[in-house]
Amino acid sequence: MTTLIHNATIVNEGEQYTGSLLIEDDKIAAIIRGTDIKDIVADHTIDATGQYLLPGGIDDHVHFRDPGLTHKADMASESRAAARGGITSIMDMPNCSPQTTSIETLEAKFADAQEKCLVNHSFYLGATTDNIGEVRRVDPRTVCGVKLFMGSSTGGMLVDKKERIETIFRESPTLIALHCEDQSIISANATKYKEETRSDDPDVKYHPLIRSEEACYQSTAQAVELARKTGAHIHIMHISTARELELLQQGDIKEKQITAEVCLPHLYYTDADYATYGTRIKCNPAVKTATDRDALRQALREGLIDVIGTDHAPHLPKEKEGGCLKAASGIPTIQYVLPAMLELSDDGIISLPEIVRMMAHNPATLYKVERRGFIREGYRADLVLVKPDAPHTVTTEEIASKCGWSPFEGHTFRWDITHTWVNGHAVYADGQLDDRVKGERLTFDR
Repeated sequence: MTTLIHNATIVNEGEQYTGSLLIEDDKIAAIIRGTDIKDIVADHTIDATGQYLLPGGIDDHVHFRDPGLTHKADMASESRAAARGGITSIMDMPNCSPQTTSIETLEAKFADAQEKCLVNHSFYLGATTDNIGEVRRVDPRTVCGVKLFMGSSTGGMLVDKKERIETIFRESPTLIALHCEDQSIISANATKYKEETRSDDPDVKYHPLIRSEEACYQSTAQAVELARKTGAHIHIMHISTARELELLQQGDIKEKQITAEVCLPHLYYTDADYATYGTRIKCNPAVKTATDRDALRQALREGLIDVIGTDHAPHLPKEKEGGCLKAASGIPTIQYVLPAMLELSDDGIISLPEIVRMMAHNPATLYKVERRGFIREGYRADLVLVKPDAPHTVTTEEIASKCGWSPFEGHTFRWDITHTWVNGHAVYADGQLDDRVKGERLTFDR
């Protein structure tokens, strides 16, 4: 089966040019610069004039809620949302039920995903206070990484004692992805604001004051200190403050020991938006000030931050009711991260090649994903075709996530995603999802 994508603007590896691409089965068979397709004949041809062809996004940070929390979301529903949003590979977190904290639960999750997941996938093993033996058993070639919660977790997955963190850093055979917030600072702040407001559940506007800049900075600083001491490769997820940027490294991502991710909510919203969106933008770490947001945007351009992720985390609407302590933290954003970033490109905040680098190239390079994340001959055909100047308003009916809501509901985006290919299969095309073919388990060149 061959597909020819003709006359697109191809954006890849810092370049932007008019060309065509031939998909043969699951791979990129040919890339042709210019408009001459050299008499190539394909089973199916798409005229992509005026559209942009990008490598499919690799989201290193999702919570698809499967297994055990499937009243919120599941692997099938959220992978549909990913495909609808041009995300062709995901890396899912271990705080499901049962928690993915053993090799056995990890492999069971992989087996289940082979039957359900429309996009390519990998899963983190969760570190706990007492599973260092399982951490040592991780195969770096078949597992994306180890996830360590230094804040915002329960049930054994909160690891906030320095000696235990150091042991995990020394023993992990692969990259360690970190949630960095100091739980003792958060607890003290919660007590303070409950007393000040005389409420057990203060308004959501207090969320960034409770899960404060200091809580983020102190935890991240400790992680960086221990990484330098042990030589561990740490990947700090969802950076949310300007101050944390002082701890990061510039330079070639291939040479970095300490890398960082920023997620869409922290690039898009500020604490002023709680008045409009309320708990719909409540996530951990909290959305903070406009100064923080603008510093994070600048850090993308400077290379301090390496990856754009989503922290896609669905909850039912009723679970988002309450204030800053009782309403669930988490936002479903995977379906709209690419249109939102393209909108920021239109506004001059980040260039289109930089978006491609941080949503496809850098995740592939950082995790050493095999033969994905770039438009190269012989690589897997994970691709997304996007159309500019195609305004569309987000409606409830188009939201693919099982939770059925998004903070972007009612928002009019300027770009539209017309096609998503996963391993050469058009899983999304012109408004229709095709779930007959499932994605593959990611492998890593480590």
